[in-house]
This record gives sequence, C-alpha cells and structure tokens, in this order.
Amino acid sequence: MATDPDRPGFLLPLLLLAGFRTLIDDLHAELARQGHPELRPLHGFVLQAVGADGTTATELGQRLGISKQAAGKTVDRLVALGYLERADDPRDARRKLVRMTPHGHDGLRRSAVIFDQLRQRWADTLGADRVAALEDDLRMVTPANWFRLDVPGWFGG
Repeated sequence: MATDPDRPGFLLPLLLLAGFRTLIDDLHAELARQGHPELRPLHGFVLQAVGADGTTATELGQRLGISKQAAGKTVDRLVALGYLERADDPRDARRKLVRMTPHGHDGLRRSAVIFDQLRQRWADTLGADRVAALEDDLRMVTPANWFRLDVPGWFGG
C-alpha cells in the first residue's frame, strides 16, 4: 500500500498534538486573563485527579502515574498557590487529605467554560458539523476508557 506523500503517517499524531497544544495554550492564556496566571497544564490534570472529595498524595501519584514524591512536590506548589490544601482525614487520623480550595474549584470551573468557548471558536472556523464529525471520528478510533489522568506520567516516561 502506497502512502500519500502529502499525508505521511507520522503527520497525524503531530497534527493531533498541535491541536491539543493550541487548545491548551489558548485555555491558559484566557485563564491568566481571568485571574489564574500561575496555572499550568499539569495543574489541570492534578486538580482533576484530586477530585471533589480529595485524595492522599499516594493515591494522587497512582492516579497520575507519577511517584509519591513527585505528587507531593506538585501538591506543595499548588498549596503555595492556593489551589489545594492539606487536611486531616476524618476517617483516619494517620492520613492527610489533599483537597481543592475555592480557588482551585474556580480554576476548574473557568476551564470548563473556556473550553466550551474554544470549541465554539473551532466550530465558527471549521463549521459545527465538521467539529462534531471530528469528535465522532475520534470516538470511533479511541478506546472507551480514553480519559486517563496519567497523561503527565505517560509523557514523562
């Protein structure tokens, strides 16, 4: 089977990554304008992994596919920035929970709104039907459990 020289196989993942990077860069530029200039792409994965009920640093590391030490360092940074807090676990006094602060919840809420706006921008440029078709096509070629929080660990090796 001959490959189209204008569409080599390696280009697809690069274009997908470029699209992802464009969305993430645009998200963070808008988050900065809305009062969250210190949030970085990794922080979004961390806040999602912490979740509404909180977690421990060990569990956070497992969810992200990184070491407990790396998770602890990231938690320290997000605590210093006011996005996370450490608290005693009411079910087990030996454990410390990591929880989102109101500032952390605000960052995630704003991210969701901004992603909707960015999707609309793509729809305005490409057409709503083409964006919907792109999403449908990607659903067909990706696993059902596509959302994995360990992307930072996966990218980091």
